[in-house]
Amino acid sequence: MLRKLLLTSVLALAGFGVAAPVLAQDGPLRIEITDGVIEPMPFAIQFFDDGGAGQYLQQVQDVVAADLTGTGLFRQIPASAYIAKPAGFTAPVSYEDWKAINAQALVTGAVSVQGGKVVVKFRLFDVFAGQPLGDGMQFDASTGAWRRAAHKAADQVYARLTGEGPYFDSRVAFVQERGPKDNRLKRIGVMDYDGANVKYLTDDSALVLKPRFSPDGSKILYTSYASGFPQAMMMDVNSLAARPLTGQQQGTMSFSPRFSPDGRWIVYSLEKNGNTDIYQMDASSGAQRALTNAPSIETSPSYSPDGSQIVFESDRSGVPQLYIMGANGGEPKRISFGDGRYGTPVWSPRGDMIAFTRQVDGKFHIGVMRTDGSEEKMLTESFLDEGPTWAPNGRVVMFTRVTPGGNGEPRLHSVDITGRNMRPVKINGAASDPDWGPLLP
Repeated sequence: MLRKLLLTSVLALAGFGVAAPVLAQDGPLRIEITDGVIEPMPFAIQFFDDGGAGQYLQQVQDVVAADLTGTGLFRQIPASAYIAKPAGFTAPVSYEDWKAINAQALVTGAVSVQGGKVVVKFRLFDVFAGQPLGDGMQFDASTGAWRRAAHKAADQVYARLTGEGPYFDSRVAFVQERGPKDNRLKRIGVMDYDGANVKYLTDDSALVLKPRFSPDGSKILYTSYASGFPQAMMMDVNSLAARPLTGQQQGTMSFSPRFSPDGRWIVYSLEKNGNTDIYQMDASSGAQRALTNAPSIETSPSYSPDGSQIVFESDRSGVPQLYIMGANGGEPKRISFGDGRYGTPVWSPRGDMIAFTRQVDGKFHIGVMRTDGSEEKMLTESFLDEGPTWAPNGRVVMFTRVTPGGNGEPRLHSVDITGRNMRPVKINGAASDPDWGPLLP
């Protein structure tokens, strides 16, 4: 039987288990669910200069390796341990030499610069089976965007080894913060998922909160206090042109806007005469209507991936809890029943789970649950964790962690949905309110 190097997709499914690699005698090499400890899969990586690569050669290889090891599922074998001598991208693979150092997967690549573009080729091999895993592929990017070609190559390696969707070639919107804790200056930025290539979209002259990408990544919704009161805004990411979604009518405030999966609708909270409800707006015409009508506070709406339902936060039970209603409104169904306070729910791109913030017993947690409220699991615990957002493949959650004390600052972190592989995002300075955008085209 042809053996393939795989990670079972069940890693992200029932039980939220974790995995350890097991080599079957007659079957595929898999990472199987065990009881909570993972042994990362060892891999080797070797890139070659395919013509004028220069500095990009090592940079591309480093990004591919960092993407894979950053998942916590893979371990890079150091080049000092390699036995096989470099022989070029198209040379036959000496599988026995790679087996000798316990490499289970081998990634080979070639980098060149052609006409102002960085060209990245890669191939992936199952060392134990002595076979390639799929065909080789090539990705091009401008020299200024060479990291995208590296991320795309890493995405393909990850997808082939896990059977899951990619997520490295994506961006995250966030709020950069500076200044004293009681007088923060904030501005909206976007960055690569790993914290590189930061670009700021607003200045810090007005308080801004909670940026949210459109489904195609071309627009961002956010809340601005430029008028002195919270107001939902929409910005074009390329032109930076921004406009308010709602008029600043007397006694009203709008906030927490989010797009529907098809981009046709926008849901947001509107406070009117002291009462806060969830409203829906036609993104093209601006026509709006209320989806809830209750004396409680309804906020933080998030659509299901198919656009048929909305999860939101409400204190109608006396403390903030999570509820689900149809996309056109209707009677909500409560899905959270634990102690403490629940908030900031967001639906997984897979549609199977909802991430949220929970405050209980003086601690904050990022948690996940099934869409019916079952199988609730806390992924984190700290002085203050809040505001989860999902990677495009539904495998990783990014959130804000605030350190305690008078000089405490918010920082972005990510965690696997099993609750392991907690990692800070490598971005300079304080940052909060992440929103993970779609895969880039």
